[in-house]
Amino acid sequence: RVCAPAPGTHRVQAQAMSGTLRLATAAGILLSSASAFTTPASVPLRTVAKAGATSRASSVAALRMDAGTKAEKDSEKKPEGYGASHTSFYTSAVAKDSYATLDDILDKKVADDGVRTVITEMLDACVKITQALRVNLVTVADAQNSVFGDVQLGVDVIADELMWEAVKSSKVCREGASEEEPVIVETNKDGRFTVCWDPLDGSSIVDNNWAVGTMIGIWDKTTGMLGATGRDQVTSIVVLYGPRTTALVACDDGVYEFTCGEGNKWFASKEKIQIKPESKIFSPANMRAAQESEGYDSLLKHWMENRYTLRYSGGLVPDVYQCFTKEMGVFANPTAPNSPAKLRVAFEVAPYGLLVEKAGGKTSDGVTGGAVLDIKIESVDQRCAACLGSSGEVDRFNSMVLKK
Repeated sequence: RVCAPAPGTHRVQAQAMSGTLRLATAAGILLSSASAFTTPASVPLRTVAKAGATSRASSVAALRMDAGTKAEKDSEKKPEGYGASHTSFYTSAVAKDSYATLDDILDKKVADDGVRTVITEMLDACVKITQALRVNLVTVADAQNSVFGDVQLGVDVIADELMWEAVKSSKVCREGASEEEPVIVETNKDGRFTVCWDPLDGSSIVDNNWAVGTMIGIWDKTTGMLGATGRDQVTSIVVLYGPRTTALVACDDGVYEFTCGEGNKWFASKEKIQIKPESKIFSPANMRAAQESEGYDSLLKHWMENRYTLRYSGGLVPDVYQCFTKEMGVFANPTAPNSPAKLRVAFEVAPYGLLVEKAGGKTSDGVTGGAVLDIKIESVDQRCAACLGSSGEVDRFNSMVLKK
């Protein structure tokens, strides 16, 4: 039968039409017609309601489709590098069914039994340092024993004591020297190796809970450390304490990364790491030197103008370590008259230099352009400048900063 519009019908239509227009306008779209909501007097109200609901559903669907199209267009308009993935370099590592243990790798990749032993002993000490960092607050140590007047933290002292404990109890270690108190101490006259370490590099950032680390250089008694070079090391180790504890170890055929896993057991997470010749990541230390060095100032501008990715924490261990995980990178620490470089050859530069070169990277002493491994170590606390990482970037440093 034919019915006249019920009271309030047109008010319902107007409200529906108004709501749809508001929705459309909010999406940046204006509907050209509201004819779908114009109801002749011969159509019952229930038909109007049904038609209105259907039309609203269609409109919403259209809006969603249009919003999707608009999003696609917006994404097309975004400049290159709009997303973080353009300037960030994520891992390409794929999970394996099984991983070799530390013993598996050392048995196959380190021929010298004594070197295998000292590597194992040093990594055992670093497990203990990991545990100490997890439970100790970062506070100033009760006793200050630094010969340089540096503020010692409780965790510095604990890490150093754990390293001394390992060296003094070892049957293969002959001498030890710590960056905290740089003198060579005989620990076992029948031992074989001189072990030098920075127990906890990154004291100024550890209170931020940022990554810090331990660096270890190891020389045989046939050369000792004094009078030798970094190239004379039988192995070197760098341990990074972050969300995970990982270690880079110089083996006979290259650099291996080990991860401290369940039960504090080490397993090989990366094998025979290679650092690519070119890089898009830079880590610039001692930037104050750029005020005096036109070359360093120009190099910094080159990196920025060519849209390199800055990754710098102020901790030597993580800032160079990324060259191995990202398989590219450059760490630069030049020197200048009023901003001298302060890196320690025996405790920091030599251990990392051996790892970088064994992984196919390059190093510079920051003065002559020669390799850091060729610096003759004449004092325990000898300092130097350095540039380490991808060979192409180290060449660029030598060319622009040193004019070599």
